[in-house]
Amino acid sequence: MSLAPQTPVLIGAGVSTQRFEDPEQALDALDLMLAATDAAGRDAGAPGALANLGYIAVPQGRWSYANPAGAIARHCGSPDAFTVLASVGVLQQSLVAEACARIARGDVTSALVVGADAGYRILRGQVLGKSLPRRNQDDSPTLHLQPKEALFHPVETQAGFEMPVGLYALMESAYRATQGWSVAEHRERLAQRYGAFSAIASSNPHAWSRTPQTADFIRDDSPRNPMQAFPYTRLHCSTWNVDQGSALLLTSVAQAEALGVPRDRWVFPLASTESNHMVSVSARRELGACPGAAIAGAAALEAAGLGINEIDLLELYSCFPIAVETYARALGISDDRPLTITGGMSFAGGPYNNYALHATARAVELLRARGAGAALVSSVSGMLTKQAFGLYAMQPGPRGFVAEEVSAAVAAATETVEVLESYSGPARVAAHTVLFGRGQAPRAVALVDTPSGARALIGGTDAGLVDALQCDEFVGQAITVRDNVWQWPEP
Repeated sequence: MSLAPQTPVLIGAGVSTQRFEDPEQALDALDLMLAATDAAGRDAGAPGALANLGYIAVPQGRWSYANPAGAIARHCGSPDAFTVLASVGVLQQSLVAEACARIARGDVTSALVVGADAGYRILRGQVLGKSLPRRNQDDSPTLHLQPKEALFHPVETQAGFEMPVGLYALMESAYRATQGWSVAEHRERLAQRYGAFSAIASSNPHAWSRTPQTADFIRDDSPRNPMQAFPYTRLHCSTWNVDQGSALLLTSVAQAEALGVPRDRWVFPLASTESNHMVSVSARRELGACPGAAIAGAAALEAAGLGINEIDLLELYSCFPIAVETYARALGISDDRPLTITGGMSFAGGPYNNYALHATARAVELLRARGAGAALVSSVSGMLTKQAFGLYAMQPGPRGFVAEEVSAAVAAATETVEVLESYSGPARVAAHTVLFGRGQAPRAVALVDTPSGARALIGGTDAGLVDALQCDEFVGQAITVRDNVWQWPEP
């Protein structure tokens, strides 16, 4: 097949990882990015693969570097590269899509997307009381990308939702109710799925935790696996205290040929689709569904002329189980298919705001090992707020590289509701969970629908209510609310 010279091709995928108990021995996040970048260059199998980079993009991690892409550009001998810093709330897949688009337009011949986080280094520093040096930068990126809207609704912030886990658990309960599963049956399903993820991680050489965990251990609250937000224990949640970096090196076909990159190293980005339509969790009418995943996923498959059963490798974003479940349902994926190639963010590791790059790097490894086939890697930003897919294959697609934003279609398919700051009166439960915190009493949280059709976020601390919500299904039940507090037992 004759390929257009500007066709994007992924020629190098590099990863970096470390695990030092003494944080002073550990690399910082920028050095992890540099190590992953060098690994991507070596992976291309051609001298000079990192030279003449025209575009370098980095998703923001738990660090304060002003322009890490600039440091990487200088490291690679490409000081004139267009540099990007993408804040949390910008899809990681967006950076890959832009890199491919610039190559396809002929704006650049080589591009790099790289990210890293040193969460374990941070944790060990906190545990040992060590103040770790910070690297200062006084330059700025060419472009600083930021989301257009807030990820949390003001009502969610006022209610103390500082971490995503509680909002994901609320969506989990709504999804469970739509499937008609009992609380116990649902917990068992989650445990079995994540037990399978753990087994996959055990064979992933880059996984943070390669020790298989049983379904029973994953399901049940214990000192080593405490409950976070019912039904999520720690092992249902992304493991973000990891030191991991990854880099994706892309070029045009003409540049790959000029560099002498072996043909068996080429992996073709076929499609990148994304929705940037933002609706906070509390304002979503359907809490147990993700229309963006269905629309963006269908667009990616259509662009490549493939059906979901023709995809050989699947990586569904796994920050929390509901992301996996809703994406699988939206794409029509059967329950018996493996839904991760890494082992998922609980076990492979979930470095803050750059896991999709790690999953893509693993997809590149596995596609090359197979010598054929296609891989679909999904992304999430926020609380299932934004959705994206990257589709890769060992052979070019019928339409070359296709990038499509489906935000307008997702907006049209997403029904919203008004969210009240305060509510008293009758209501019907739309979703519920119990939040747990170290040194704090567990507290009940629910989203309820009012007779007017508006939504309210309520809480409760009654021990009987907290216990009941972990045993019985309350979604759909009529209750009474007074000043945003669940009245228990019913008056």
